[in-house]
Amino acid sequence: MESLVEINKERIRLRDKLQQLSPGLMKSVTGQVDMVYKEGALSTKVKRLIALGIAMRATCTNCLVAQTQRALEAGATIDEILETCAVEVSMSGTTGVAESLRVVKFLEELGKV
Repeated sequence: MESLVEINKERIRLRDKLQQLSPGLMKSVTGQVDMVYKEGALSTKVKRLIALGIAMRATCTNCLVAQTQRALEAGATIDEILETCAVEVSMSGTTGVAESLRVVKFLEELGKV
């Protein structure tokens, strides 16, 4: 399995490149993301955990590493991330397990588990 930390670094590099190439698009996307993930009835942390579950369901590796990282940055604990994985497994079965392995690998690469 390839390094998810490296995938995340490449995701960030390419996101920044897209920002240079298409600043109008990225300004729009950034504005929407900033609005959605701000504190509200749900905390930013909870929103990032929800997004992680959706990323897992979508089997989007870039989304999975980004949302795991953002959940950690928003204060999510390893137990909260693993419970998010458990909900995804409940909804998706063995494909949820497969995506959970990616989350665990990323956390492992970050030195969190």
